[in-house]
Amino acid sequence: MAGPSKSLVLDPALQKYYELNANRYKYFRWTPRHAWFSFLYMALIPGALGYITYKTDGKFELRGKRKGDTIAEY
Repeated sequence: MAGPSKSLVLDPALQKYYELNANRYKYFRWTPRHAWFSFLYMALIPGALGYITYKTDGKFELRGKRKGDTIAEY
């Protein structure tokens, strides 16, 4: 039958990784690298995407175009 049994041998390296991952918050420290990645993912990337969407808002009309028509409205 399928499924775990008493003869199942678990990999000690994976068990150590799982334990470390479950307790990651206990070992976290703020470093300049962590601060930079936090700033990058929480401010810089969303800000850049917001700026790009704001600048191109209404510029493209994708509905009702025929073959040979341009996508840009202006």
